[in-house]
Amino acid sequence: MKHVALIFAGGTGTRMNSKTKPKQFLELNGKPIIIHTIEHFEYHEQIEAIVVVCIEGWIPYFRNLLERYNIKKVKWVVPGGANGQESIYNGLEKLHEVYRDEPVGVLIHDGVRPLINEQLISDNIASVEERGNAITVTNAIETIITTDENKKIDNIIDRTKCSLARAPQSFVLQDIYGVHRKAIDEGRNDFIDSASIMRHYGYELYCVDGPTENIKITTPSDFYIFRAIYEAKENSQIFGI
Repeated sequence: MKHVALIFAGGTGTRMNSKTKPKQFLELNGKPIIIHTIEHFEYHEQIEAIVVVCIEGWIPYFRNLLERYNIKKVKWVVPGGANGQESIYNGLEKLHEVYRDEPVGVLIHDGVRPLINEQLISDNIASVEERGNAITVTNAIETIITTDENKKIDNIIDRTKCSLARAPQSFVLQDIYGVHRKAIDEGRNDFIDSASIMRHYGYELYCVDGPTENIKITTPSDFYIFRAIYEAKENSQIFGI
């Protein structure tokens, strides 16, 4: 079974308050966040190719980054859509066009989620091969509540039974492409992520445990957390911690 990655970098990053560029192009140590993320897949021996979904007006800029950082596995860059669901579909459509008749696993990942590692990618690939569909999760460590329309606490949930869905979210290509086609046929464009759309159409989903630091960089505070963790890892290499 072949394995490919679909990296979503189509957001404009309004919550980041950046006035100059989308959040995925902000830099740490002279390297854009999107490149930090892609390199994990670029260097993983089981990933054959990568498709990136990018804001259409930033595609030329992004292609220059791929050349500058010697990224070879990104074979296709496609424009994003009106929302996340449509953007992911654009990437899946390209992959389906190329791998139509082949057994392929696709790892769908956020371009602004760079704190992953080789083992997590390997675990997602193994789960796809063994069980079909894999959702990266991390344990919930705070109290989780539900509220009613008046903000009154409705229920306090046992957090030991809860996990936070993260990424990569990994599937058999034909399965995830098929449910997106069903959603289009039914006029549904409100699914929040790939796990939601797969669950809606009856697919079983399995968990892959990921690192707690696997955050999505959405706000300025997320960026500072990313910087602190990145620098701590760099220092551990230097000092042998």
